[in-house]
Amino acid sequence: MVRSRSIIAIPPGATIKEQLEDRNMTQKEFAARMDMSEKHISRLINGEVKLSTQTAVRLEMVLGIPAQFWNRLEAIYREKLEKARAENDLEAEEAIAKKFPYSEMVKLGWVPVAKKAKDKVISLRKYFEVVQLGLLKDALLPQIACRRLSVTEKGDMAVIAWAQQAKLKARECRTDEIDIPNLKSSIPLIRSMTLQSPDEFYPKLIGLLAQNGVALVMLPQLKGSYLHGATFNDSEKIVLGLTVRGKDADKFWFSLFRELGHIILYHVGKKGGTDKEDESAADAFARDSLIPPDLYTDYISRQDFSRISICRFAARVGVDQGIVVGRLQSDGLIEYSWYNDLKTGYILSSH
Repeated sequence: MVRSRSIIAIPPGATIKEQLEDRNMTQKEFAARMDMSEKHISRLINGEVKLSTQTAVRLEMVLGIPAQFWNRLEAIYREKLEKARAENDLEAEEAIAKKFPYSEMVKLGWVPVAKKAKDKVISLRKYFEVVQLGLLKDALLPQIACRRLSVTEKGDMAVIAWAQQAKLKARECRTDEIDIPNLKSSIPLIRSMTLQSPDEFYPKLIGLLAQNGVALVMLPQLKGSYLHGATFNDSEKIVLGLTVRGKDADKFWFSLFRELGHIILYHVGKKGGTDKEDESAADAFARDSLIPPDLYTDYISRQDFSRISICRFAARVGVDQGIVVGRLQSDGLIEYSWYNDLKTGYILSSH
């Protein structure tokens, strides 16, 4: 017998047991009359094996109750059994559904409005394209290379939801075959785009990445995800997702180059996900790709962090001035309140 909130699935074996009790017949005698093993009869009575049409015919001979009755009883039991299990699974998944930022996802148009818990579960199943929400965290999260400021259980769910939307958006982007060596050789060209406006560089950036098998997706940041960007494999392309918000150019480019680092350093799709060493390596890749380390070491050794020197160094390196300011601030060489007017503000919309 299997129970759920509204369903009780009773196996035909319960009726067989009642018939044996009415006849004062032991299971051993009944097994002999049915020409079946005692073990099989025991499992049949307990609902552990299916009541076959052959068994239904034998029951008609031994108990005098038509085979049609037993076949129908078995069909009803199997139907209720599946419904009860589905209802129990749904209740278990309601707890999982509560961990997703569903209301925020509704506002973004990612999922439909759902007032009942079970409706949220069903909507989330469809959104994630899975039969059970329990399949998500352990299966998907380790495959995502991402930068996060904090890690929480709800944050994990927000990351998974965000990554799924990136995956869905990336399906609209046509890409060539993945070519990581060519992508690596394109880094200087991408760095030169830091001197351009978003209207100028963004279409070119999308096209260049697509030529190397990478789909660039910009999406709003989900609260609690603490996410700047994420990269993962999807079929025959790599999805590189960045969060959309009014941000300084240095933050945008560092996040982009960091995710490019995950790709070029072959962290994407790594079994078990990225570790601290991978994250540190991606950080270093972004820093050194934007500002060559030898030039930076020479520059900071002079200890001249005036406005004029920063502008001259940025011109020498060939990057946006705000990138140099952000690096100096991050390294603790100047205060975070200094020279922020040199930073370029980007407003990039999702697509």
